[in-house]
Amino acid sequence: MRILIVDDHFVVRKGIHQILMEEFPSAYMDEAADAEHMLKKILEQEWDLVISDLSMPGRSGLDVLPQLKSIKPKLPVLIMSIHPEDHYAVRVIKSGAAGYLSKDLAPDELVTAVKTVVGGKKYITPTVAEKLAHALNKKTELPSHEYLSDREFSVLKLLASGKSVSEIAENMYLSVNTISTYRTRLLVKMNLKTNADLTLYAMEHQLI
Repeated sequence: MRILIVDDHFVVRKGIHQILMEEFPSAYMDEAADAEHMLKKILEQEWDLVISDLSMPGRSGLDVLPQLKSIKPKLPVLIMSIHPEDHYAVRVIKSGAAGYLSKDLAPDELVTAVKTVVGGKKYITPTVAEKLAHALNKKTELPSHEYLSDREFSVLKLLASGKSVSEIAENMYLSVNTISTYRTRLLVKMNLKTNADLTLYAMEHQLI
């Protein structure tokens, strides 16, 4: 089995590597520190599984997932994140990931998740399954943030956590004008006016 581990933190990559080696001692594993290096390795070699962090400098795991799936549609991708599954799991699954795993659960659930997705199934917790069912029910009225694009949602969370437009631009490797455009767009979609409104909304919906 060939596994590509993608995370911008060296210690996290090594921790994942160590957990998996205990269960899959004959597996070949390689690492990448960001989305661009991940795509390069995927184009150069064949893989059975990609385990990718959600939040990385530059393009996030969620941003790059559609491109990755267009290149290798059958390659299973397991997304890991420090964020609770309530925040991103449904978006990640809808974007083509084979599963979403909170890093807090990784020591206990990582091997199970890997076996599940490599076996051709989705790794979905009962909580995520319930949210997916609600999302598929068009009669269910969803909160405003569920109608944002993935990039708009990422900007929302960063703004609500107190980051400035320039800080977000630097973090996401985008221009200040681009981030400002996303901010304006999501404010209109959510019928809000200020960053304070965004922060209050995010707190009420437990997004931060």
